[in-house]
Amino acid sequence: MTHPFEITQEIVLPADPEQVWEAIATGPGIESWFMGRNEVEPREGGAAAMDVGGNREEALITAYEPGKRFATRTGTAADGRFMAFEYLIEGRGGGSTVLRVVHSGMLGDDWEDEYDALRRGWPFHLHTLREYLAHFPGRTGRPVFAMAQTGERPGQEVRAALAGGLSLPAAVTVGARAQAEPAGLPPLAGEVTWADEERFEVRTGDGLFTFHQAPGLVLMFHHLFDSGAPAGPDAEAGWASWLAGVLA
Repeated sequence: MTHPFEITQEIVLPADPEQVWEAIATGPGIESWFMGRNEVEPREGGAAAMDVGGNREEALITAYEPGKRFATRTGTAADGRFMAFEYLIEGRGGGSTVLRVVHSGMLGDDWEDEYDALRRGWPFHLHTLREYLAHFPGRTGRPVFAMAQTGERPGQEVRAALAGGLSLPAAVTVGARAQAEPAGLPPLAGEVTWADEERFEVRTGDGLFTFHQAPGLVLMFHHLFDSGAPAGPDAEAGWASWLAGVLA
């Protein structure tokens, strides 16, 4: 049995409508703050796709109004599930923009848990979008994804291991300074800009680094803005190795 849902979020962003459009309606822009590798065919009726760790999801672009409105919808699964995303852009004075996001669709039998996860995730994603536009304007990031299984280990123990690997206290708080030296990768030195029970984010001078806990898993979603740093498989292998060492 399917269940309809709708999540609406609004945020004021430190960028003009054209910059916000580039961030939410182009592949490189989306890769600079959201998840995975993204493709966008720039027209209504075109195709959009997101690939996270080899899991590819495709969608139809249902609205394409540059600087104003962008919307996509996934296909309907055999059980009736689908996802739809709508982004509404409104310019404000002083070079700022209001972005309204509507995420809707149909969820399956486990809809309550799935809805709750989606509801909790959007404030973080929009925070990352704001961090991107505020601190890396005019640049695009290269996405890095890595993960590790944690089995039956308690969440607090996993969180403490992650924090320790970044020279952070077990109780990670916004404003704390993080440091790490992943083998074969540039050192990480930055500030925690988001921290909740599931995830925390570190901003450095050349990247946004997210460490996310899920049941039995740790996932990392990073965005690298240093064109000279390793990216793609090399960066993902390096971070996967770092994560394995931290959790050992």
